[in-house]
Amino acid sequence: QVQLAESGGGLVQPGGSLRLSCAASGFTFSDRWMYWVRQAPGKGLEWVATIRPRGVITYYLDSVKGRFTTSRDNAKNTLYLQMTSLKSEDTAVYFCATDRDGKDRGQGTQVTVSS
Repeated sequence: QVQLAESGGGLVQPGGSLRLSCAASGFTFSDRWMYWVRQAPGKGLEWVATIRPRGVITYYLDSVKGRFTTSRDNAKNTLYLQMTSLKSEDTAVYFCATDRDGKDRGQGTQVTVSS
């Protein structure tokens, strides 16, 4: 059974940084493409980033390119999302997921960007 647990969210000022983590269990993490999705207040789920199993190749939503970096530690079954130069429009609940649509995702961690 897939289990995903995100952490690291919080309140940050515009221009600030946060690092999210996602602890994975219940499946062979090192074999899977992994995803970050987010849900802003009153909106649907939005794909943010993808990382291939070995962690070398990544893909990003245009609006976060150059600001967000996803990585993974397969030895620790952990996925990361480093977020820099945060903007108010990045405010959302962030989820890690095993599919791009976020159907199989964790409980999420709240990121609020506000002065």
